[in-house]
Amino acid sequence: MNTTGAAGTTGSAGSAGTTGSAGTTGSTGSTGAASVTSVVVRLKLSLLRNGLRQSAGRRAAYVFSVVLVLLFAALQLIGLIALRGDEHAAAATVPLVALLALGWAVLPLFFPSGDETLDPTRLVMLPLRPRPLARALLAASLVGIGPLFTLCVLLGSVVAVAHGPAAYVTAVFAVPLALLCCVALARAVAAANIRLLTSRRGRDLAVLSGLVIAIGLQVVNFVVQRLGTAGLGQLEPVADVLSWIPPSSAIGAVRATSEGSYGVGAAQLALSALALTVLLRLWARTLTRLMTSPDGSTLQAVETGRARTRTRSTGLSRLLPAGRTGTIMERSLRYIGRDPKTKAAWVTSLAIGLIVPVFNAVQGTGSIYFACFAAGMLGVLMYNQFGQDTSAFWMVAMTISSTRDAYVELRGRALALLVITLPYATFVTVLTTALLGDWPALPEALGLSFALLGAMLATGAWTSARFPYSIPQEGYKNVAPGQAGLAWLSVFGGMIAAALLCLPVIGLTIWLHVSADGDSWTWLLLPVGTAYGAGLAELGLRLAAPRTAGRLPEILTAVSKG
Repeated sequence: MNTTGAAGTTGSAGSAGTTGSAGTTGSTGSTGAASVTSVVVRLKLSLLRNGLRQSAGRRAAYVFSVVLVLLFAALQLIGLIALRGDEHAAAATVPLVALLALGWAVLPLFFPSGDETLDPTRLVMLPLRPRPLARALLAASLVGIGPLFTLCVLLGSVVAVAHGPAAYVTAVFAVPLALLCCVALARAVAAANIRLLTSRRGRDLAVLSGLVIAIGLQVVNFVVQRLGTAGLGQLEPVADVLSWIPPSSAIGAVRATSEGSYGVGAAQLALSALALTVLLRLWARTLTRLMTSPDGSTLQAVETGRARTRTRSTGLSRLLPAGRTGTIMERSLRYIGRDPKTKAAWVTSLAIGLIVPVFNAVQGTGSIYFACFAAGMLGVLMYNQFGQDTSAFWMVAMTISSTRDAYVELRGRALALLVITLPYATFVTVLTTALLGDWPALPEALGLSFALLGAMLATGAWTSARFPYSIPQEGYKNVAPGQAGLAWLSVFGGMIAAALLCLPVIGLTIWLHVSADGDSWTWLLLPVGTAYGAGLAELGLRLAAPRTAGRLPEILTAVSKG
């Protein structure tokens, strides 16, 4: 980010804050508060403008996202207005506002860097009081595409449920209240968790954003399909409850006023106002604590008296094989918990591998063979095994002096992957079978999953040695510049090869189903598929070992580019 404009604006914030805090009269205090608000709003605009100056690609991405959000907001607004006059309009709008508020509360936890003004500790050195700072940050929060989208949804919601002059008068107060509740909720949640979000654990928490989005989209898709067949009337009980929960209660107040229940409408509107007051007070209290309490970097470390250099065997190491194989497995398993990119890949694969077969089974459109999707998603993690080591691969390369050493290295990594993937693929297959109620097909589904998993371990070991690429540690890119083609060739070429290697088991499955008495012998696919997958994995490891041992310098160069 270009820090020149931001620094200059921050300096203005400091002078403005001095004016506001020094003033003792009401007029001086109000002028100082207004000055702080205007400076913080200009600071937000400067941060946005300077960020867009970094590159043309960033500007293009921002313009594309703005156009996409505005288009979706316009379609959402038109759709909500089209609900006007429908007897179940409130059943759609009230839960929609509640879902919108949930997004405002959750998204700052997963995308803390999306708005740099979410971190009030950056202004801790400036002479700013909590209340003027809270007002200024709240005003800055209303600048952006998110508040504009929220405003469109709220306007469409009140138009859909408002009938009569009293309802429109209520809507004039309900829309700002609901919008401010959403923004204040986001600020309060972000401020309360800012220490976590700016730490390593907070960065790891952002890894779960992909999982939340994937699950959320599937849930929304499932709900929309159910509503398409059952109608919006199914949401009436939910809407009645959410009408008393802010900020949905503001839309509920418009609905109640339209129906002539003025007392209920006033109570629901007052509930939203009360919630906004509580959120602002909690936020101001958190700001006071953040701006006055020291953080860990200013406190002297206290000696605990324990010998930190004392080595102890962990529970994980005791469960793994002895020797080099166990050491390699433990290192690979620790990568999953400590490396953000590796953790992101595992979380995504585990989530999608479960979501696809289970949600299709729940919707009644699934098949027992969809359970193989879990084995496929987890098998992809075997590809580019050395890329996660980055430049530290030289330490691994120093321990490989023969084909045997390379084989043990690859075998340990494959076994570490199997520790998780084998029981997980089994669990997904059994769960899918239970949801479909097709228990006779369980052996063949397990056999196909294990055969596919073994084939992907084999091709993954070979492509790790033949097509290694670097994974940048910073940013969201998973491939270093100039290696995208190599990554696509490695992953998709290996997946196609794994599918071709599974053709014998697939052919046997088809033959058993088309033959006269074949259905009674489908249980043989479990031992056959398991043995075939194990044989493929062993063959792939042995073929990849000499190539790995002979290409150590090339592998190190390829994985060190990130």
